[in-house]
Amino acid sequence: MRIAVLGSINIDLVAEVERLPRPGETVVGQGLARYPGGKGANQAIAAARLGAEVALYGRVGDDAFGEEVLAAAREAGVDIRAVERLPQTPTGAALIVVGSRGENMIAYVPGANGRVDGEYVRRVLPAIREADALLVQLEIPLAAVAALVRELPAPTPIVVLNPAPAQDLAAIPLDRVDYLTPNREEFVALTGWPPEGAEEVARAAQSLLARGVRHLVVTVGSDGAYLVEGEGATRFPAPPVPVVDTTGAGDAFSAALAVKLAAGSGPYEALGFANAVASLAVTKKGAAPSLPTLAEVQAFLARQAPGRPSHHPLTTP
Repeated sequence: MRIAVLGSINIDLVAEVERLPRPGETVVGQGLARYPGGKGANQAIAAARLGAEVALYGRVGDDAFGEEVLAAAREAGVDIRAVERLPQTPTGAALIVVGSRGENMIAYVPGANGRVDGEYVRRVLPAIREADALLVQLEIPLAAVAALVRELPAPTPIVVLNPAPAQDLAAIPLDRVDYLTPNREEFVALTGWPPEGAEEVARAAQSLLARGVRHLVVTVGSDGAYLVEGEGATRFPAPPVPVVDTTGAGDAFSAALAVKLAAGSGPYEALGFANAVASLAVTKKGAAPSLPTLAEVQAFLARQAPGRPSHHPLTTP
């Protein structure tokens, strides 16, 4: 299956701390590491490690960080030929603080990602149209994402939009989005409703479904994920694992979802698989380095099958 990924390409600088700092507070770190990252690069590497044929689209600076991230993507088997290197522009960067329980805080500096524009999208559009599935996120300008989604034919490629960081989606034609995959915080930002249970998720999701989104998938960390279709929600529990670092888990989930859907799986099978991939990702440090291979996921599923989904219809308030 062929997966296209348009998105951010970053270098991640990760500080490990005992607990996350409060505003204005300094905490002493236990370690500092540098990893390839960016939601676009992470999702591309994740999909490639799961066996897909993947092409990455985006921009980096003509600097050492850009080359480092692209080398990691190339090593994972990602086609990076369409990624452009911009002179006198820094590669995007994320400053990540990770606490002892795996939770994180992230400051993102777009750099070259902020210069992914409509002109670039028009150049790569013919190739993206040929993919079976498209992964896209919001760490590049919203206008570029909207321009791409607006020009895509239907029903393929399958469009998986990860609305991170959360923004107003009014400019994006959501009726061309097959799967919208916010996490808990992004779902609250988009709807104003905290996902405290399946029925609450289903009720809050109606505003997004009314705008044309075909499937809404809300990831809720160790609680798994909810799939909302029409007037109900189905909860998919996540397998229990020791949490080391949650950075990149959402990218692993979205990539795994797209890979399974592109291979012809239905949403139930795809979500069970995506939960397993994301669970494995939180057991290792870093974003890209934690993304599992297909063999690792298959071995994990052989030891522990996905939890049984539970459906909850939306009742009249």
